[in-house]
Amino acid sequence: MSTWAASPDLRAIADALDPRLRTAFLDDVQRAHRAPAPVLADRVVLVGHRAAGKTRLLPVLARLAGRDGVDLDARVEQDTGRTVRALFREGEPVFRAHEARVFRAITDPVVVAAGGGFFFHHAALLSSCTAVLVPVTFETYRERLLSDAERPRLRPQLTLEEEVRAVHAEREAVFARATTVPLASWVASLLRETL
Repeated sequence: MSTWAASPDLRAIADALDPRLRTAFLDDVQRAHRAPAPVLADRVVLVGHRAAGKTRLLPVLARLAGRDGVDLDARVEQDTGRTVRALFREGEPVFRAHEARVFRAITDPVVVAAGGGFFFHHAALLSSCTAVLVPVTFETYRERLLSDAERPRLRPQLTLEEEVRAVHAEREAVFARATTVPLASWVASLLRETL
């Protein structure tokens, strides 16, 4: 077994991912380990669906990258003195405006964990960044959102089940057309640099 495959960091990353994707992710890292490393901008932004695990991955990925980690939702809450949920109660456009403003103010080389709607609403802000896509299966996404009563609703006029399906389909179509770096490729390059 190679040193990178035995890395506790790789295990921590795999454990933070959708359990349905762990084996495939580890296989993808092994394949990507031999491929050229992706070229990264100063700001690396973890993007993906809600409940994909971006915030949970942030500390280990930022440490491996040798950069500070910024949870964008937490930074918005710190900046506004209000919770994301409270901002959403004022209307999603209110939250999205704060989200964009706070993101623009982050200029240092960092790793940012963006909320699930960031890429969908602010893709243009990522033009000078590297967007790393954190994968999640629909099944895990659905389970996590249906069991999390604390997350703000995006489509309260729909049932939660309808909302989950509609938002997933819309955002999946956007991710399919987007230029992102697969998480496994970036993790493989980080492990090459640290081992």
